[in-house]
Amino acid sequence: MNLKRIIKEFAEEKQLREGFDEAGNPDMKYYAFDWDDNIVTMPTQIILIDDKDEEVGMSTEDFAEYREQIGKEPFDYKGHNVVGYASDPYRNFGVKGDKAFIVDAMMAKTGPSWNDFVEAINGGSIFAIITARGHNPNTLREAVYNMIVTDHNGISKSSLLDNLKKYREYFDDTKMSDKEMIDFYLDLAKFHPVTYGEGSAANPEEGKIVALRNFIQYVKEMSDTVGQKAYLKNDIKNNFVPNIGFSDDDSRNIEKIKDFLDAEDKDKLVKTYLTKGGEKQEV
Repeated sequence: MNLKRIIKEFAEEKQLREGFDEAGNPDMKYYAFDWDDNIVTMPTQIILIDDKDEEVGMSTEDFAEYREQIGKEPFDYKGHNVVGYASDPYRNFGVKGDKAFIVDAMMAKTGPSWNDFVEAINGGSIFAIITARGHNPNTLREAVYNMIVTDHNGISKSSLLDNLKKYREYFDDTKMSDKEMIDFYLDLAKFHPVTYGEGSAANPEEGKIVALRNFIQYVKEMSDTVGQKAYLKNDIKNNFVPNIGFSDDDSRNIEKIKDFLDAEDKDKLVKTYLTKGGEKQEV
C-alpha cells in the first residue's frame, strides 16, 4: 500500500487513527522504534572471526559498542582475539533468518522501549519499526501480529480492538471483523528493515534517516486530514500538530538522526530517545 493510496483511502473515511486524549479527541501521538535492544533484546548474533579462523557470535548490544572497531584492529571478545567479520556475517539478520526471527521475537526479553511499544499498540497509535535488519518487511509485520493476537507481555488485543472500534465510530462506521481490523491497523504501520535488498548493516544510519524522513511526511499528511475531519465533526479548533517519538539504543544512530532533525525538522515534531544500556533518556 503506497502513500498516495493511503491518503486517498483516508480521505474517503476508511482509515483508523491514533489514540484519543482525555477529552475524546485524537491525541496525535506517533511512534518510531528501533527493534534490537530497544523494543526487545533478541538472541540473534552477528558472526565474526578470530585469529584462529574460528567463528565468534556477537550480540547486537555488544555490536553497537564494537562495530567501528571490527576489521580495523584486533580486540579481545569473550576469550577470542577477533580480527574481523566472518563470511556472510549478517546471515541471521536478513531473509535467511526470517523464520528464526518469528520465533525469536516471541522468546526475546523486553527492552527499554517495550512499554512504549505496548502503549502504542494498545492505544491503536500508528507506529514505525526502523531497524538495521534486512528481513522481509512482512516478517516484522507477522511478528507484531503474533504479539497482538497472543496478548504478549502486556499487549492487549481487546484494548487495541476497543480503540480501533472507537476510531471506526469517529471516522467511519463500516463493519469489520476483529481480524480485518487488526490487519488494517498493521497495514497502516510502517515496517522498515533498512538493509532489506540494499543497505549497509554495519552503517545503517543513512537508511534509518531515509525511513524516518518518510515516516514524518506520512504522519504530517495523516494528521492534517485528521484535524480537518475532527473540526468538521466536532468543531474542534486546534491545530492537531502531531508529535513523534523515536527511540534507538545506538548512540551513533541517534547522533546522525539528531543532525538530520536539526536540519530538516523545523517544526520540532520529533523527540529522540537513547536507550543504550537499557536506560531510556531523551536526547
